[in-house]
Amino acid sequence: MTTLPQGWHRAVGAISLLWLATALGAGMTFGSQALLARELEPAGYGLFTSSLAMITMVAPLAGFGLAQFWLKAYGAEGWAANRWLRPSMRFLSVSTLLTMLLIAAWAITAAPADATPMLLILLPVVLGVLAASLIGTKLRLEERHGALAAWQLATPGSRLLVAVMLLLVPSLTSRFVAVGFAVISLGVAALATPELRAMLHGEMKLHGHGPRPAPAASTESPAPGAWSVWSQAWAFGLSAVLYPVFFQISTVLVKYFDGNVRAGIFGIALAVMTAIYLIPTTVFQKYLLSKQHRWAVHDPKKFWMVYRRGNVAMLVAGLALGAAVAVLAPWAVPLAFGEKYRPVVPVLMVLAWCVPIRFMAIGIGSALLSERHMRYRVFAMGLSALVVIALNVVLIPSHHEIGAAIATVVGETVLLLALYGGVRRFHPLQERAS
Repeated sequence: MTTLPQGWHRAVGAISLLWLATALGAGMTFGSQALLARELEPAGYGLFTSSLAMITMVAPLAGFGLAQFWLKAYGAEGWAANRWLRPSMRFLSVSTLLTMLLIAAWAITAAPADATPMLLILLPVVLGVLAASLIGTKLRLEERHGALAAWQLATPGSRLLVAVMLLLVPSLTSRFVAVGFAVISLGVAALATPELRAMLHGEMKLHGHGPRPAPAASTESPAPGAWSVWSQAWAFGLSAVLYPVFFQISTVLVKYFDGNVRAGIFGIALAVMTAIYLIPTTVFQKYLLSKQHRWAVHDPKKFWMVYRRGNVAMLVAGLALGAAVAVLAPWAVPLAFGEKYRPVVPVLMVLAWCVPIRFMAIGIGSALLSERHMRYRVFAMGLSALVVIALNVVLIPSHHEIGAAIATVVGETVLLLALYGGVRRFHPLQERAS
């Protein structure tokens, strides 16, 4: 048997495992959202989901692109990238503390009165999001796909248990759910600590760069400072921050313009889309991303072959799943969430257009990996976020959650076109055809 089929078998096995975990995670996320929506009143669910969206939107400021920078650094430098770890930890501590202080200050001074307690309770979610990102990066660099699959199930599985508690004790409120999510986040952060400590002490099993070099060879590269980490990571950080702003801001603005009930309606629709978007995320971010950073430097021909085939697959899958959302929404939404959430159906009918657009954007954007590319991605994400915010301000007062859905579709389209323009700008046709 030749080496290539064995390589393909390993790839198919790894992707299948991650897809299975992603499907389970999506099912758990969907199940928990359905239970929360059924057991909480629309106003209570809207308050909770808009507060969680606010925390999730700001959480990437903690670490500020560090996880994405590690993928790039290890892909290009191999074992020599260990030099970035200690200054990364200092950068991590400062950015996390500032992020939590920012959220607390907003909750106390500027947030609506009913959202203040919820935002403060959910503060530990910042730590959970950060821990999930950092350990996910470590496991991808080690290509420990089984451990990565288990890790990505930890949070949605635990959150589902919290939602099930509402069935067992109907008197529980949205504040109990917030406390449960906060405890889960603290648990995820605690589980991540030993892995990060092992990484810091050189116990990572980096894949694709040969055996770990002798200590003398590994110390040849100069040790950077925390400011160097900032200069390398800021573009990754801005991109990571702008994405949740782009994706979650509509839920927050619907709450501010139209109240908790309509925010709950839009939040349900966005939860469904989040579950669907886990599919391309599995391929490009959980399986391929660390490899793409390596191939971009050491094997460009393989990089562009995977890029072309991946985009074809994303287009076909996106069209099929978008059509499925439009067809199944009228009967699946009342079945899953209850008749009181039937207004979610027209929102999903609009958001279904986002599925092929998002799938293609993830595939096309995978070619923009370097610092120079990331600066362009920041521009693209910032432009898209501004479009979404402006359209929400214009459309929500008159069209409510449907207006927010329209704004989201337009924003996704702007992002896709901007990313495609970036690939054409940075990678000439001759390079992509190699």
